Amino acid sequence: MKVLSPILACLALAVVASHAALSPEQYWSYKLPNTPMPKAVKEILHPELMEEKSTSVNVGGGGVNVNTGKGKPGGDTHVNVGGKGVGVNTGKPGGGTDVNDPDPFNYLYAASETQIHEDPNVALFFLEKDMHPGATMSLHFIENTEKSAFLPYQTAQKIPFSSDKLPEIFNKFSVKPGSVKAEMMKNTIKECEQPAIEGEEKYCATSLESMIDYSISKLGKVDQAVSTEVEKQTPMQKYTIAAGVQKMTDDKAVVCHKQNYAYAVFYCHKSETTRAYMVPLEGAGGTKAKALAVCHTDTSAWNPKHLAFQFLKVEPGTIPVCHFLPRDHVVWVPK
Repeated sequence: MKVLSPILACLALAVVASHAALSPEQYWSYKLPNTPMPKAVKEILHPELMEEKSTSVNVGGGGVNVNTGKGKPGGDTHVNVGGKGVGVNTGKPGGGTDVNDPDPFNYLYAASETQIHEDPNVALFFLEKDMHPGATMSLHFIENTEKSAFLPYQTAQKIPFSSDKLPEIFNKFSVKPGSVKAEMMKNTIKECEQPAIEGEEKYCATSLESMIDYSISKLGKVDQAVSTEVEKQTPMQKYTIAAGVQKMTDDKAVVCHKQNYAYAVFYCHKSETTRAYMVPLEGAGGTKAKALAVCHTDTSAWNPKHLAFQFLKVEPGTIPVCHFLPRDHVVWVPK
């Protein structure tokens, strides 16, 4: 029988025990020692980093209610943030996104009429040829005040995550069946269980550790993990693309979109037909941003009625389609 050397035995034991013994931050450093952790991940690990003293945040069943403290009747702003990206309901009839609207980053789904006319996500889509210094776009990068944080790997592994276990899941997290929160969680699991589109591989990560493992398994060595960063919270405004657009990858990448759920869940998909860029933006009000843009060079397998095609007036498989990513999404770039 072959006997491992003491050093190899220790290393093997460390690998086996790593998930249990290390915190998520330690696991990141262990697996990705030369890769800085993006701000989006830090904020999900430590939700207190997102809090502002001047703003009271109440997390309820239907997303996030932000009270600006102005005391005006009807002056609250309802911000729905998560797998659907970004949606704002100002309290006006018909405003914001519906919980049943399909995720704009799931390319199998057709856009609803509500999304086409009212979903702020339409502004995130653009054509690659329009991504050049001097180009302008109206964008709203909303501060994500959603409080769903990562669970430790060992904890997440013990919690069911499937449609046939929904009653048990709702009971565990004290979520009322039929409530808005229950529908969001149900939709997230449903989208995670859907097959991947042709040419892509998908996976829903229920912990930071599993997202790291998936990205490494699909890319080999990871060079960078990046997310959109905005200087400060601002309303919708016109942004101009500044000089210095940086191409992060020319083909292969893993893109992970944060979902609406009781704890942090990321819908990740690996594609061989993806170009990722870091785009410097300057807002009309002086705000600066480094926005992460992903361009899909092969959209032939997308739903012909997807939000991007209807907004951009193009056909599937004809031209690269790009979109900016919300602040809590992550792109993993190979070496």
